[in-house]
Amino acid sequence: MTATTTTGMSPAIADVVRAVPSQLIIGGKHVPASDGSTLVVLDPATGTVLATVAAGTVQDALSAVTAAEEAAAAWAATAPKKRAEILQRTYHLMVDRADDLALLISAENGKALPDARGEVLYSAEFFRWFAEEAVRIRREILTPPGGANKIIVLRQPVGIAVLVTPWNFPAAMAARKIAPALAAGCSTILKPASETPLTALALAALMEEAGLPAGVVNVLPSKQSGPVVSAMLSERRVRKLSFTGSTEVGRTLLNLANQHIMNCSMELGGNAPLLVFDDADVDAVIEGALIAKMRNGGEACTAANRFFVAEGIAEQFTSRLASAMSAMTMGAGYDQGTTLGPLVNAATRDKVSALVEDAVNAGAHVATGGSTPDGPGFFYPPTVLTNVAPDAAILQTEILGPVAPIVTFSTEDEAVRLANNTEYGLVSYVYNKDLERGLRVSERIEAGMVGLNRRTGLRPCRPVRRGQGKRPRPRRRRRRSPGIHREQVHRRRLIVSATLKPTTRRPPVRREPTERERQ
Repeated sequence: MTATTTTGMSPAIADVVRAVPSQLIIGGKHVPASDGSTLVVLDPATGTVLATVAAGTVQDALSAVTAAEEAAAAWAATAPKKRAEILQRTYHLMVDRADDLALLISAENGKALPDARGEVLYSAEFFRWFAEEAVRIRREILTPPGGANKIIVLRQPVGIAVLVTPWNFPAAMAARKIAPALAAGCSTILKPASETPLTALALAALMEEAGLPAGVVNVLPSKQSGPVVSAMLSERRVRKLSFTGSTEVGRTLLNLANQHIMNCSMELGGNAPLLVFDDADVDAVIEGALIAKMRNGGEACTAANRFFVAEGIAEQFTSRLASAMSAMTMGAGYDQGTTLGPLVNAATRDKVSALVEDAVNAGAHVATGGSTPDGPGFFYPPTVLTNVAPDAAILQTEILGPVAPIVTFSTEDEAVRLANNTEYGLVSYVYNKDLERGLRVSERIEAGMVGLNRRTGLRPCRPVRRGQGKRPRPRRRRRRSPGIHREQVHRRRLIVSATLKPTTRRPPVRREPTERERQ
């Protein structure tokens, strides 16, 4: 059964939505929720119903765990080459159908089509990369100091993995969790965000078409996210949690997972600073700032949330940034020519509006934007704020919207102090021409990634450092290291006696010398 759509949408959108499964995917079967409940998916551009899909229950979650368990042994024993071929076919299917997938993402998430298509191609790369890595799960043979034995280190699948993804990158977040898990030989249960389940269901359907065995990837949309995920984490059969979302929810899930000493990868909130020193190339800064801030409409964990600008260049930078952001075309993400779509839901729009209003009430000045437009949909205009108080709420939280608050600084030490005044430590951006100062500031900023005179490019092959600094960071990222993710396999050590010898030994092959060798 495919997703139920409503009338009034364009034929192209209706076609891609109808092609998506509307049921839960458990054990290779498309099944309704155990209690018959459904989940309504809205079009953020209009606020109207886009589709209706099954909404999983706690009972369905336990059924998904059972299905993953039944598939686990066979998938782990599947030859790495076979797993790689399925991942490669998934990559090609995603690229071939990039336009349809982009339209689907834009319809349920709201992002502009160029951003949506970029996400599809970016997501597909994870399947291609880990297809190549699936055949490179290496073993080690070590000699202990005593020299009497050999230590063989095996890398084996960690086990059933529960993957919880957010709404801002519905394809990318799913792909970068599923691809390494499958390459390593793990079976999975994907719990997508309730705002964007269609992309997850479409992706699972593509993997089925690519030949993925039943039960290896199970998809469980739900409007009972807390109870459903908690039920799975309470299962001793589940060995892995990979979560991307808010820090508050992450803390709760970590506490629950720790009761079973579960392997966890937590990708939590971001609050990236962007520092502009007075010798920076303003043209390059504006170009980079637009990407760092406005990619995905600001709804990205890597988005530049806090702009710290040297006093001598602040007026010019503010004017240029406000002009560039106000020139963006706001509209439905799936309309041609749109460069800024709506926010994902009313709650996100209202949060962004409240943060801006609070900053203005505290003395901030609106350089452009700053008010919620009339009409349907969850739109908020590109907004630039100046004279923002350093302790304003908008500087202490993940905005997830098209708002750039600007704070000025006079010294390098002040800039670094302002940048580090957050509990988050994912990414930072620094712009200046003095390479010595740029490297010095980059090392002083407490963030796992720093883009110096450029935005940071995240790719499957690029290692990402864990949050650095003296205090713990809630943002812990250990993905995308070369090879299979460490969190998807565990190492098993075998101690082998050095006195053991093979039961049979092939005699050396002897051959007659050639005529030339005789000469």
